[in-house]
Amino acid sequence: MPTYNKLVRDKIPQKIEATGKKYTTKILNNHDYIKYLKQKSYEELDEYCTAPSNEEAIEELADLLEIIHALASYQESSIEEVEKVRQEKAEKRGGFQKRIFLVEVED
Repeated sequence: MPTYNKLVRDKIPQKIEATGKKYTTKILNNHDYIKYLKQKSYEELDEYCTAPSNEEAIEELADLLEIIHALASYQESSIEEVEKVRQEKAEKRGGFQKRIFLVEVED
């Protein structure tokens, strides 16, 4: 039986059960939940960075967004609050649309 030891989406156990396979899960405590949620964010970001097509890249961005929703909730916030802060930062400091790459700053 393969061992995964990773955070999975809420409906994965039902999908496994539907195949007739046996599985083992556990509910994480807060400390482990945030640890594995952060780990999952790196996994999904890596999958986005290596996505071979635009369609697969969008899939991975959706996974990252799902993780951001969960992280916001864990921080006792919401995606709307995160978006508000993002907009405020964009107004003050700009976004990344102009593709500016800072090489150096003279002292």
